[in-house]
Amino acid sequence: MHIIQEEIGLPTFSAQPSSGKGDDTHAVFTVSPLPPGFGMTLGNAMRRVLLSSLPGAAVTAVRIKGVQHEYTTIKGVRETVMDISLNLKSLKLRKFNKDPEVITLTAKGPKVIKAKDLKVSSDIEILDPETEIMNLEKGGEVDLDITVEKGVGYLPAGERNKKQNEPGLIHIDAVFSPVEQVKFDVDSARVGQRTNLDRLVMDVKTNGSLSAEEAVQFASQLLKSYFEYFGSADKVVESEFVADFSRAGAGVSGEDASPVKESYTPIEILNFSPRTLNALINAGVGSIEQLTKCTEASLSNFRGFGAKALDEVRQTLGERGLSLSEESNSME
Repeated sequence: MHIIQEEIGLPTFSAQPSSGKGDDTHAVFTVSPLPPGFGMTLGNAMRRVLLSSLPGAAVTAVRIKGVQHEYTTIKGVRETVMDISLNLKSLKLRKFNKDPEVITLTAKGPKVIKAKDLKVSSDIEILDPETEIMNLEKGGEVDLDITVEKGVGYLPAGERNKKQNEPGLIHIDAVFSPVEQVKFDVDSARVGQRTNLDRLVMDVKTNGSLSAEEAVQFASQLLKSYFEYFGSADKVVESEFVADFSRAGAGVSGEDASPVKESYTPIEILNFSPRTLNALINAGVGSIEQLTKCTEASLSNFRGFGAKALDEVRQTLGERGLSLSEESNSME
């Protein structure tokens, strides 16, 4: 950390729910005190990662019986095909497996079709069941095949159209990010005679597929995995300019302080579900190399790591030709 932290102390982190009790999707996070300029540096980096790099699920395509393109209407349906596509785009979903899946919708009017009417498997959870998709009039009938995928960031329909141009398949702009809103402010903070310190306040709101606190934790671990590349053995930092908190128990141990020769591949590239990924990161498993040293028994002891998560890890590692360790003492 910055040398100034030895004088002002370690920054404190607090999280407060922004709305009523029981809602963990919207929270305000405060970090203070920070050295001058660090509020903007950290806030901007966290905001960019939160909005662009967290995995989520979204509708990517729809096939409607009797419809060839989105610029048309359906007999007995009030909405146009374009309106239906926009409603499907706004659905809030949670998907556990990374493989694409097709869900269906078959209905006859008169009826108001909502998200809860979609026929989904146990791999997909609908987070907003009351969202309206379309209104069927008397005699109206629809038959839809909807493709749901798990991904990161934003995927425009035009890009998919070039690769998969099938008659009758309507591609939809996919917004995978589970984070709906991120705002941050940098206020002034004071410690003793120092009045030029920063106080970072972040307002984070998610769609419910993960909590706001999980999103912040995920983003910070992702940034950490990239920043560690700058700390390779070939780079030396002058110790007199770096604060040392080892005496307070906040620094690295003697073993961890030595250069790490072993390769480090961030675990995020395995595209685990947020629950599985958070359980691994909370247990200190941040790389693929560390994960392959774990045994099934050690993983089962991790907090929040159940049988479903273990199956996901086995399957994902197996697809890459990797496996968990069979040695009982492979990981402390």
